[in-house]
Amino acid sequence: MDFLTDPRVIEARSMEIIDGLLGGTTWPEKERSIIKRIVHTTGDAGYARLVEVHPRAIDAALSALGAGKKIIADVQMVKAGISPRKVAELGSEVVCAIDEPVVVREAEKTGLTRAMLAIRRLAGAISGNIVVIGNAPTALFELMRLIEEARKAGQPEPAVVIATPVGFVGAEEAKRLLAQMDLPYITVHGTRGGSTIAACIINALLYML
Repeated sequence: MDFLTDPRVIEARSMEIIDGLLGGTTWPEKERSIIKRIVHTTGDAGYARLVEVHPRAIDAALSALGAGKKIIADVQMVKAGISPRKVAELGSEVVCAIDEPVVVREAEKTGLTRAMLAIRRLAGAISGNIVVIGNAPTALFELMRLIEEARKAGQPEPAVVIATPVGFVGAEEAKRLLAQMDLPYITVHGTRGGSTIAACIINALLYML
């Protein structure tokens, strides 16, 4: 059985196929690049109709990444999926607090999700940085609460929010609320999503630089 083995050829051929699946649908070039990367990561062209990119999101993300701003991740799977080489080249870092002992203890004590408490733990670091929620709807709800508090206090918001929490309880609702907040964001609507999608969006942005 003949099959392709060169990873560069495989990726190039994959992108050709994805272009065919997306057809003549027009998105701005950078937005289309993100959508293609999501479809490539998931193997599902249906994601294309679920992706929403706020008009200011890509420019805000590229500006923040270019300035070496931090990337705040809700879970380790998001952090693990982001290109460490590109992050290091930009003088940035990916920060995740979900495994910190204080977060683990608080989750055991309160019954709240560790992802939610990890975002709360990093509340002081979200202003001006990039926040990536790839797994837990509770983390996105908590992030939006922190943003509202920052607004009331006159403090800066995140530069951009990448939000692709997954699941049947809260994910769809959290992403719908995010779309009403008037800040730069990229999301995948509905119940679908996950850490790999969040990481691939960040990687797509990193490679634009």
